[in-house]
Amino acid sequence: MKSSNTLWNFFISVRLTVVLLLSLAATSVIGTVVPQNKSQAAYFHEYGEFLFNIFNKFNIFDMYHSLWFQFLILMLGINIVACSTDRLSSVWKTIFVKTPKFNVERFRKLTKKEKFNAHSTTDQLKNIFLPIISKAFGFTSVEETDKGACLFAEKHRWTRIGVYIVHLSVIFLLAGSLMGSFFGFNAFVNIPEGETVSKVHLRNSARELSLNFEIRCDDFDVTLYENGAPKEYRSSLTILEEGKAILKKDIIVNDPLRYKGINIFQSSYGKLAPPKNNSETHMSFFEKDSEAIVLNFKNAESGMEYSKKTKIGKTIDMPEGLGKFIINEHKQSAEFSGHNIGEALLGTYSPENAPPVKVLLPLKFPNFDRMRGGKIVISVAGHVHENFVPEKKPAEQYYTGLQVTKDPGVWIVYSGFIMMIIGCIITFFMSHQRICIEIEEHKKKTSVTVTGTSNKNKFAMENKIKKIAEKLEGLANHT
Repeated sequence: MKSSNTLWNFFISVRLTVVLLLSLAATSVIGTVVPQNKSQAAYFHEYGEFLFNIFNKFNIFDMYHSLWFQFLILMLGINIVACSTDRLSSVWKTIFVKTPKFNVERFRKLTKKEKFNAHSTTDQLKNIFLPIISKAFGFTSVEETDKGACLFAEKHRWTRIGVYIVHLSVIFLLAGSLMGSFFGFNAFVNIPEGETVSKVHLRNSARELSLNFEIRCDDFDVTLYENGAPKEYRSSLTILEEGKAILKKDIIVNDPLRYKGINIFQSSYGKLAPPKNNSETHMSFFEKDSEAIVLNFKNAESGMEYSKKTKIGKTIDMPEGLGKFIINEHKQSAEFSGHNIGEALLGTYSPENAPPVKVLLPLKFPNFDRMRGGKIVISVAGHVHENFVPEKKPAEQYYTGLQVTKDPGVWIVYSGFIMMIIGCIITFFMSHQRICIEIEEHKKKTSVTVTGTSNKNKFAMENKIKKIAEKLEGLANHT
């Protein structure tokens, strides 16, 4: 019996609460300082062998899924439940009592009182006061005294449970996080257009996870800005079970597909490598030496436009005496800011009395050179070799990169947040209020004393008692 009491006292200890909260705060700082869920090679390179082995042993690199962190959360949950249970029994009797008892002596000892005199009898004043306080407070009762009567009233007894609603919300938050930690996952998968997968790769793990359904990428489409940067990428996905299409949806960033508690987000994309072909390499839009290239030149100030023919390696004079231009190179696949912008020409623009400027001219983006901000804007118009018929390039094929997650505790966490908001509103903005109106008859007059208590916000209650007394005095003396 003694050991059980000792264990119970341990779990209801406020010291335990403080220790657990400080431990969770300290470990959360560590989890913020040490980046979570990176590759093992990155950690080894950043921290060295010694620290890597220590951090890895204590699972610091995936701290929020470690057993010791989950143990701290579990202990905090038990501590909150124990503390709430220990203190709730006395509060429960106050909240759910059918007929509350009022102690008139307790109200008489209060220092803040409002008094006034009336010329009516006790019964007359009771008939005047009872409807007023009943409307304002709800529950009322009357006790007869030797000199008159006491009128009691109260409201919002149930608000005393507000703090326990907050405690329960914390339990929901902890339970939801533990459920997500134990039963959830974060994975990814790359699916080429037209292909189907049933397994995903867990992040920071070599393991694969089998889904109980299949994901098929029917189509992928990417929209680019004029400078070649991706504007929007969209995947057309189909969920299959036993070969039957169950659900179809086009997903974009921040608009996932959700199925059976699993979220499928658009995360990335890429181009598939073209199939190897041992035949002669296909011709590009331009034949390297024999093809004449048509360039457009536009004066940004005057608005005049000109066209000129040239070839790779040939210097041409710009119109209006704006300098010289030469195409130095043709690229089948050019890069800009880390993005592949396709086939492009690389040239050099030499203005009069100014240093040369490198110019990139992608074929897909005729207005690309505007970003350079020069006086002259250059673009590729086409070619003029009449007999040249370019070989059709194979269509580019993409793969879609998907983030696949599951968090079964998310709705428990959401419920916890809602409960916490409700509990905080009750705890900080509502209170259990009680009022006592004591009527005493004397020989020539009747005295009325109004007092009241509140479990929170005493100052507001004092103001309320004052207003009630003023209202009752007005009614008593004008009847």
